[in-house]
Amino acid sequence: MAKKKYPENTLHPRYWPTWLGIGGLHICAWLPWKAKIALGKGIGHLALAFARERRHFTEVNIRLAFPEKSPEEQKQLVKDTFLANGIGIMEGAIGLVRDVSFMRDRVTFKGQEYLDQALADGKGALILGIHFSVLDLGGALHGLFYSVDAIYKPHKNPVFDRFILKGRHKHFDRLTPHRDLKGLVRRIKQGHAAWYSPDQDFNRKVSVFAPFFGVQAASITMTARIARMTGAPVLPLRIHRNPDNYTYTLEYLPALENFPSGDDVADATQVNQVIEKLIRIHPEQYLWMHRRFKTRPDPEEPGYY
Repeated sequence: MAKKKYPENTLHPRYWPTWLGIGGLHICAWLPWKAKIALGKGIGHLALAFARERRHFTEVNIRLAFPEKSPEEQKQLVKDTFLANGIGIMEGAIGLVRDVSFMRDRVTFKGQEYLDQALADGKGALILGIHFSVLDLGGALHGLFYSVDAIYKPHKNPVFDRFILKGRHKHFDRLTPHRDLKGLVRRIKQGHAAWYSPDQDFNRKVSVFAPFFGVQAASITMTARIARMTGAPVLPLRIHRNPDNYTYTLEYLPALENFPSGDDVADATQVNQVIEKLIRIHPEQYLWMHRRFKTRPDPEEPGYY
């Protein structure tokens, strides 16, 4: 059965909850900082208690990714993940609503020389982003230092999609739809850097299986494909909220070596290894709520979720 299409009239009652949510995000963006953190943690506690499906996904992911942790440590990491992602909603509100220049002094930016060199070489760069809870604010903070492109997946709700696009356009040079491969390649060949996040399960049609936290995970081959088509270096980027819940660290790592190698599994493994390395710095800040290990190598194999 086909899903009902969204109404063309953006004032239709179906959109009223969306408008209410957007209004709430505008209010959250201007709250005092301590209030933001407290409210974010409160949202995290509520989600932990009532978002049963997302909690289940998170529990399974953490159990698979951190088998060396005791059940009590895993349970604590699940809780910390929900709190961190609750704060991330507050941070996202700031990034989408406000000019973040007031936060510039709170940012420690390391490894800028790697992107500077890539841009100076004129080959552009593919920025390897990761779905940390601070993603939207992190993109805005990054925009204080560099004007880069970003890949985005349009939201099905047109009102919310317009809100997201308007917010992100303030901080990025250009937003390229995720299906516009030609447009992305063209921009990189022109010397632009593009932010791209390949750390989710996009099914077996576009993936190979490579280890991620010791588990065979569907890992898309597009990263290597884009690098091969453009000749651009792939630069991993980490964005973390520091333990004080007030300052932030952005850091570029050196470009992936011997990439692409021509071996899709080897390339996906290298990408997964660097993503895993960055997640382990603050594992609670990763978006563990999605089904990262949904697709199994054997279609007949029982799923984890």
